[in-house]
Amino acid sequence: MKSMKKVLKFVLFGILGLVIVAGVLIGLEFGPLIRGAMSCEKLDEGLYYMEYKGDDGFDALMKKGGFEKSDDMVGYIIEFLSRGHYKPEVTISGEPYGCSALTVSTPDGGVMMGRNFDFPSAVGVIMHCIPDNGYESITTFNAEFYGFGDDFKPEGFKNQYMSLTGLFFALDGINEKGLAIADLMAGDTTQTHQRTDKPDLTTSASICYLLKNAANVDEAIMRLKEIDMHSDIGSAHHYAMADASGRSVVVEYVDNQMVVVESPAVANHYLCEQKLNVGLKEGDNRYANLCERYDQADGVMTREQLLEAIAEVSQPQRDGFLGTAWTMIMDLTNPTVTYASRRHFGKPFTFQLSKAKKE
Repeated sequence: MKSMKKVLKFVLFGILGLVIVAGVLIGLEFGPLIRGAMSCEKLDEGLYYMEYKGDDGFDALMKKGGFEKSDDMVGYIIEFLSRGHYKPEVTISGEPYGCSALTVSTPDGGVMMGRNFDFPSAVGVIMHCIPDNGYESITTFNAEFYGFGDDFKPEGFKNQYMSLTGLFFALDGINEKGLAIADLMAGDTTQTHQRTDKPDLTTSASICYLLKNAANVDEAIMRLKEIDMHSDIGSAHHYAMADASGRSVVVEYVDNQMVVVESPAVANHYLCEQKLNVGLKEGDNRYANLCERYDQADGVMTREQLLEAIAEVSQPQRDGFLGTAWTMIMDLTNPTVTYASRRHFGKPFTFQLSKAKKE
């Protein structure tokens, strides 16, 4: 990410110049991207919303075989954003983050997942993607991972356009079928690098791919078996996954092999037998607290009770640490997601997937 800001500045200035010169033709070529950039809206401090309709670039990415490094993938992304007029060399990096998630049933037979994303500092970008091919989704990413520079905010056309990078990277999200996925640190720095003849994707890119192509947990696991997984940011990751049927699992990787654990709760340590509790730090009771809440409720909670449970394990700001950057409550039965930025639980923002409304 360290050189990405400069690269994208050149890309954006070049694109804007082309728009002026080519007029209507470039308008047609860049129309969906321009509309997507202009849709960016600030919701709260540290939280923004964007909507994109059109070719999301993922089909072409998979035809290329994907990429096992985010550095290489970002080059493809900028080529996509510039419609092939630029092919830059860039780098991307990130810092470890802490998170927690819990999936429950509701009294009326529904399913919900609650999720906290904890990070030293963050600018959350919600990406509502309605692709030409694949399922509609709402995902979130931390814009600080892009390396756009200190105090970057997706404000002003240039920065908003750069934030369309979120079409290819996600830390959590839900699709129109009610599949929800969240990425969490797994507990150590053992990286996953599966190297076969399958397409390559990184941890965060895989979330976008899965939400685009899988309707439930079983399909998501099948799709994971069809790709080679590669760790982002030099750490071990695991996924919390749940769907509208109520199935909730944690997907982990041990010695480059996928392991699936049935569990409604997850935090930042392994749950599989091979590495059980690796990464569990003394005094970290988030997972235990979520399990206790789940058991006390027999796995059934109202939206308010789930929010209370997930808020209880959210992290406050302290000593320069932002704490919980965003909290999500995802309704998997009637696919919607409600966000709260930086523990502002009294200021929720709810989004419903448009295709879910029509069914």
